[in-house]
Amino acid sequence: MVIMVSTLTKGCGIVSRAGRQVCDSYGRPVTNLRISLTQRCNLNCFYCHREGESISDVEMTPDEIDAIVGVATEFGICRFKITGGEPLLREDIGEIIPKIASKPEVEEISMTTNGSFLAEKAEALAKAGLHRVNVSLDSTNPLTYNRITGGGDAGSVIKGIKAAIKAGLGPVKINMVILQTLNESDITEMIEFAREAGAVLQLIELVSVGMDTGTYLKYHYDLRDVEDELSRLAQRINVRRLMHNRKIYLLPGVKVEVVRPMDNTEFCAHCTRIRLTSDGKLKPCLMRNDNLVDILTPLRSGASRESLRKLFLEAVMRREPYFKPWSSVASSSGER
Repeated sequence: MVIMVSTLTKGCGIVSRAGRQVCDSYGRPVTNLRISLTQRCNLNCFYCHREGESISDVEMTPDEIDAIVGVATEFGICRFKITGGEPLLREDIGEIIPKIASKPEVEEISMTTNGSFLAEKAEALAKAGLHRVNVSLDSTNPLTYNRITGGGDAGSVIKGIKAAIKAGLGPVKINMVILQTLNESDITEMIEFAREAGAVLQLIELVSVGMDTGTYLKYHYDLRDVEDELSRLAQRINVRRLMHNRKIYLLPGVKVEVVRPMDNTEFCAHCTRIRLTSDGKLKPCLMRNDNLVDILTPLRSGASRESLRKLFLEAVMRREPYFKPWSSVASSSGER
């Protein structure tokens, strides 16, 4: 059952053309669409889950992405995140972003990137309509970074972060996946780097998606002790109600967020996103591949707008919290 509520989700600021916000059967409003542009990447991070996608070399065109985004905005989706693979490997990225940005319903377009090409493209991305970026950087130590990414250059990413901040793509967030025996000792140094750069640091707990059990157990690092230390050091702690109740630790001169999707049961209960895979399938949950809705094939076959709308609603109807039970049950009012 899909619930359509007449009240807006707090913080969204727009309504669908029907004047309603779409919610799933658990009362969770869907306000974010995460769009994967490609599975291609110039790095080879061993922990990468590739947005939970199955292997495919199919990629959507800018016009196809534009059409699907148009359908999404009709249901109150106002925030879009561009992902990959590495999205900046798409040579037509300068065409894709303006198409999304041209829609009046869109409040924010962000991007997750490994930062390798950001130094040369940050200014153009900002002019195209991109609002902010998340940059993956697991260590500023060149050797550690090279080992984690399979040959990446930390220096180029650091330059990209600085270029993004200069271009106004902020707040720039640095995504640091914490890995046992590899970079857990670099957290303090990364906090200092984020403070000096003027960025927000996100400490992310490793997830097991697309990873064998042995590798996961070898590198998984529980962030509970880190959170305890951040709590001790923080001047204030905020909670992002529209982002899975994620905690933000305000340390002197820097913000640090902790992302623990595997151990925070509220992560699922407060999820507001749906995903679009690079080969054009609506993916209701990162953790599952058995409930996808193919929207690209019908689009390429000339499906009507109404048919595309029904497919989108079908994907919303298939949304459910992956981790149960959760500590804060969503109500049918859609309020948080």
